[in-house]
Amino acid sequence: MNTQQLIQQYKSDSESVYNTWFVNNDERLKAFRSIRRGVKQVIEEIKSNTFGNDFRGSSLETVLNSITEQKQVFLGASHPFYWKPKLRIPDIYENDKNKKSFGQFLENCYNANNVNQLLKEIIMLDSLKIKGLGPAVANILYFLHPTILPPFNTAILNGYNYLFKDKKKLGSWSEYLKMREVILSTNNNYKQEFSNDLGAIAGMLFEIGSQKLVLGNDEYLSESERAKLEKLILKRQTDVKQDSLEENLHTEMQYHLLKIGQSLGYDVFSASNDKSKSFNGNNFSFLCCNTFPELLIEKETLSTIKLIDVLWFQKGTNNVICAFEVEKSTSIYSGILRLTDLSHTIADGDQAIYLVVPDAREKEVKLQLSRPSIKLINTPIRYILFSELRKNCEALCKFGSDHYIMQKISKMQE
Repeated sequence: MNTQQLIQQYKSDSESVYNTWFVNNDERLKAFRSIRRGVKQVIEEIKSNTFGNDFRGSSLETVLNSITEQKQVFLGASHPFYWKPKLRIPDIYENDKNKKSFGQFLENCYNANNVNQLLKEIIMLDSLKIKGLGPAVANILYFLHPTILPPFNTAILNGYNYLFKDKKKLGSWSEYLKMREVILSTNNNYKQEFSNDLGAIAGMLFEIGSQKLVLGNDEYLSESERAKLEKLILKRQTDVKQDSLEENLHTEMQYHLLKIGQSLGYDVFSASNDKSKSFNGNNFSFLCCNTFPELLIEKETLSTIKLIDVLWFQKGTNNVICAFEVEKSTSIYSGILRLTDLSHTIADGDQAIYLVVPDAREKEVKLQLSRPSIKLINTPIRYILFSELRKNCEALCKFGSDHYIMQKISKMQE
């Protein structure tokens, strides 16, 4: 099978990374902005010496878990950053000099606007030889510069080695940079098939490396390898079905919130990329206002806020009354980042912000909302369970007089 045929097989599979993550996933687009905000918070905490000495509970954990929530290519993205005390790796938690260097590296990459700056920063970081801080960091960098730096993990490496008949190894920045050059060259040669965003071609390498995408026929597979492949395909099919069910639930919860907000007399808006959605024949475009209020904030922050699932504004004003992030069973961290972004920029304490979450994730939500960095924001985040919103929607529309009625069905982590 030649490369062109391989690409076509990858793109034509409805359950491939390309179709389930890269081109048909609104959460992927939301993740870029929220993860950028999270990286900025990591930088600020390292600068102010409030970062802490463990991965657990840190702002870095929130960023990596937001990345891991993308599933597919990023499964296991958090693992290299877990603090392993016996090995003293990665050595950025207890070593203040290394922690500061990591913070400066992230800040310089965050602010970089060309490839040479980024490569210079990577080479500089590599020269410091900080234990355990290898090319797994590229998974963060990808969300800062998706057209310049590809993501990286074992499956992508295996797929790369198999496709290009190479023997690159894990844990080496120099090997990663060599891989990057070949990936960029291949992506450029097949630009019409892929994208400027390197997530598309990285997804193909991931599928090859995890044996989801088989080169040629599968005669080279042993019986156990074939069984593993079939199990992987079955899991992918199950995941796709589950994602579809969760997306329907997500849309339903957004609809309830838009309906309640409109009934209470507010101007309501769904996320900017959800305007074409509908639930039970009720188009969001008929519930939402046409023109988003003017907010005097940075363009990037405004883009993030416009991706919040549901916003209520005081009628005819730019005054945010309520913000709601609806989370699926596989996501929570990205929503928290978007809500904290809102709180840091335009909230003054009079607004209410909510996470709307599956009942099964209540325990985890309470844990995340108890973090010091979350509890210190201007406006406390409350949460509403799916079952409570669905059960009480009609009553809230009928008997509510203002947004305070939502507190009746919400909870707050003390």
